[in-house]
This record gives sequence, C-alpha cells and structure tokens, in this order.
Amino acid sequence: MVKIAFLASDAEIAQSSLASLKSRYRSVPLSEAEVIVALGGDGFMLQTLHGTMALDTPVYGMNCGTIGFLMNEFREEDLIERLSEAEEEVINPLSMQAASETGRMRHALAINEVSLLRAGPQAAKLRVSIDGKVRMEELVCDGVLVSTPAGSTAYNYSARGPILPIGSDVLALTAMAAFRPRRWRGALLPSAAKVRFDVLEPEKRPVMADADSRHAGNVLWVEIASEPDVKHRILFDPGHGLEERLLREQFV
Repeated sequence: MVKIAFLASDAEIAQSSLASLKSRYRSVPLSEAEVIVALGGDGFMLQTLHGTMALDTPVYGMNCGTIGFLMNEFREEDLIERLSEAEEEVINPLSMQAASETGRMRHALAINEVSLLRAGPQAAKLRVSIDGKVRMEELVCDGVLVSTPAGSTAYNYSARGPILPIGSDVLALTAMAAFRPRRWRGALLPSAAKVRFDVLEPEKRPVMADADSRHAGNVLWVEIASEPDVKHRILFDPGHGLEERLLREQFV
C-alpha cells in the first residue's frame, strides 16, 4: 500500500476530514511518505508545496476550503485508487530578490506570482527592466505582478491579466490600475526573462513586495526570474489537471 502523509489546514472542516482519513488509512511521517495528501484550500496547498519542497514528494490536494483550483474533489472513498491513477503536473516557481531601504535583502520563491503594491496613499512609481534593458522608464500604478502559468488564474486574473496555458514558456506581467501609461495592461514575457522593478521616489511612494504571501516591506528594487532547478509535483485526478482547468476557466 502507498505510504501517505496527511496534512490539513487549521479550518474545522479540514481538521475533521484529517481525523476521518487517518482512521481509515494509515498515515506515516513526511520523511517516509511516497505521497502527501493536503486537506484545505489553495492557500494551504501553496503552504504545503513550499514546506515540503526539499522532499521531492508529490502532493495530492483535496478541497476543504473556499477556493480549490489546485485541489481535487474531497472524497474519503477509494483514495488509494485515486492516488494510483492520478496524473502528475510539474511546475517551477519564481524567485524573488528584493532590497529594502534598510539594506536588508529578502529572497523568496513564489508558485503563483510575485507582486509589488503601493504601501502608502500615493500610487507606486516604477522603472521596468527586462534582461538588463529598461523597457519602461516610468510606470505609475497601484501595483504590478509577474505570474507563472499555474498562478495566472489567481491574483493575475483578478487584475485582468491573461490566463496562460500550463507548459507555455511565458510569464505574465500585469499592472494594477495603471495611471501612466494610461490603462497599460502589461506584457507577455519569455519564461527565461529576468524582470527588475526599481522603485522611484521610494520615500514619497513606498512599495511592498509579496511572493506567495511572503512579504518584503519598503523595497527599493525587486528582481524576479523563473527557478527551473526547483520543481513542485502536484497530483490531479484524470481529466482534471491544470491544463483542463485553465481551459475550462476561459469558457465559463
């Protein structure tokens, strides 16, 4: 029988489901697991992927939360069969390097997106460079983000960014409430691109950075690039993988 480690969010329904599954199926420590079953919503799935990254163990999520784009339907029955038939998707995160006004450097990985947001009453003012070349001298906006294909239906989509097919070698650069250039929506970039945002007038227009809810405050500049050496393995029920979900999302 496959060795399963069960993890659950703090939500009451997830904890209740955890107890039921543990009584029905044998649970092993993370270090011994052949597969990790995560119970919760997308936020907990991201937390699990980050927390178990060094194990190279596939994660199968079951939805016990509000949003479950990365999750499978919750069902106690036939879990072993579902795991044996599951299809694996491998995704690479983004790497964020951010410098704060105090001189502190912050490094973080993001499975969905890296975002920069204004941290004061005035709009952020940013200079945008791609692969060392300045592409936009001044972007005035509430914020901007760089999204992976896996994260393109999350914050990126809410900001009216494009949905990217899984497996496509592109990243989405999406602006939020762009004031100058007026209504600029963003750009599609090669996945190998290195993106840099320099904060202009940081004292007057403070900016914070966020990588999958890992925050860096009052940043002076942020560099973002794909991290191909880091691989997250996610399991989905047949016919319900990320590619199908991304397609379905565009026709609702």
